[in-house]
Amino acid sequence: MALGTLILRLTVGGLFVGHGLQKLTGAFDGPGIEGATGFMQSLDIHPPRQNAIASASAETFGGAALALGAATPAASAALIAVMTTAVRKVHLQNGVWNSAGGWEFNAVLAAAAAAIAADGPGKISFDALFGKSKWGAGAGLFAIAAGVAGSFAVTEYAKRAKPADTTLEDESSSAPAS
Repeated sequence: MALGTLILRLTVGGLFVGHGLQKLTGAFDGPGIEGATGFMQSLDIHPPRQNAIASASAETFGGAALALGAATPAASAALIAVMTTAVRKVHLQNGVWNSAGGWEFNAVLAAAAAAIAADGPGKISFDALFGKSKWGAGAGLFAIAAGVAGSFAVTEYAKRAKPADTTLEDESSSAPAS
């Protein structure tokens, strides 16, 4: 099973790294940080630039940690948070199926991250160097709970950080005639 876990970690973690780099740097025909910032703005997630950087960093560094099997429960939680936010803010209204823009792919990635956290990264990992080739069900539950909580915390903060409407009414039009 060590080989299967390694293949899963490298595939899922590597794809997250690529997706994060699309946002951070524009690699792999990605939008870069400016495009990611505009996307956050369109989702009404504030402050958009900081959230774009946070999301892209979570994918890039969380994916790298997952691929390496390093701090696996924390890496999984970061990735689950990003996928939970993607489902909630982008895909949920489209239903389940990916072919209609739904959330099935996000759910598969989150489930893979949770499973890796629960079962552990295996013997071929950085965690194994510290005696943690297996983490256990608690680690999987931690990754899910922390990821979902992180998603809600970020979007709740976004509601409070949203800039106030700065449109000023023309005072002369609302003033009574003299």
